[in-house]
Amino acid sequence: MKNRIRRLPILFIILLICIAGCSAGSEEKSEKMSQSNDVALNKAQSGSSEQADFYSGESGKAEKPTEPNNIKIQNQMVIYQADLELRVKKFDKTVQTLEEKVIKYGGYITESNVYKEGKEQVSGSIRIRIPQKNFQAFLHDAESQAAEVLHRSITGQDVTEEYVDLESRLKSKRVVEERLTAFMKSAVKTEDLLKISADLAVVQEEIEAIEGKMKFLENQTSLSTVNITLYEKSVVIPTIDKDKLNTWEKTKKQFMKSINMLLAGLSSLVVLIIGNIPIIAILLLLGFLFVFFYRKKKNRPE
Repeated sequence: MKNRIRRLPILFIILLICIAGCSAGSEEKSEKMSQSNDVALNKAQSGSSEQADFYSGESGKAEKPTEPNNIKIQNQMVIYQADLELRVKKFDKTVQTLEEKVIKYGGYITESNVYKEGKEQVSGSIRIRIPQKNFQAFLHDAESQAAEVLHRSITGQDVTEEYVDLESRLKSKRVVEERLTAFMKSAVKTEDLLKISADLAVVQEEIEAIEGKMKFLENQTSLSTVNITLYEKSVVIPTIDKDKLNTWEKTKKQFMKSINMLLAGLSSLVVLIIGNIPIIAILLLLGFLFVFFYRKKKNRPE
């Protein structure tokens, strides 16, 4: 009995040690869970706007976006543009030849203009889109059609990095779109369904915008732009103007003008006389009276 009483303090001490150990283990586990939740919350807050708070419970299942460094483009994407100013001998023939060359190299003309300044100066401009693989060959052929190359400029814009960034963003948006579609299928509440639908529409609009930019860059890099300005200056030799040497016709014309002038003068005289008969009659009467009285006075004896 005494031995049992002596063992009681030892058992009590062992029991306290076990209770303390369990309490420490529970606190450590609680601290780890709290840290894990904080990390998940920070990831959800630092993500894109499409990942709303009520999606954070699924953050552990989301795939990591593909990093730009993992995307590889086989060839550099460069937008080429050339500007040529050429002096040519025959404008129309050169334009026709260039049009044939464009078809030969698989390109097309997007704009064509012709300007004329009198009869001696003709100029024009052509904007052409040529596949990049035939860019240099077409330039050499175009320059060979000129009597003189006045200006030649070639520029290139490297858009590889921009295209890689767009492709990376597109893949990330695709992942978000798939997640939102999955959430939409499993949504039960109407308010959750409406919010997911709105977020999905925003993501799809962003995907369309990114795809549009990528297609634009692909088009600009696959086809190069060539702007050609053509000048032709020719000397015009004057020819004999038969209209100015038609003597007989001019003589008849002048004769008829003279006849018309005489007839017009006679017509005016007749109009003047007949139209002024009353005045002429009064003047004649006054003249007659004046002569009559003058003679009568002159014949009177003194």
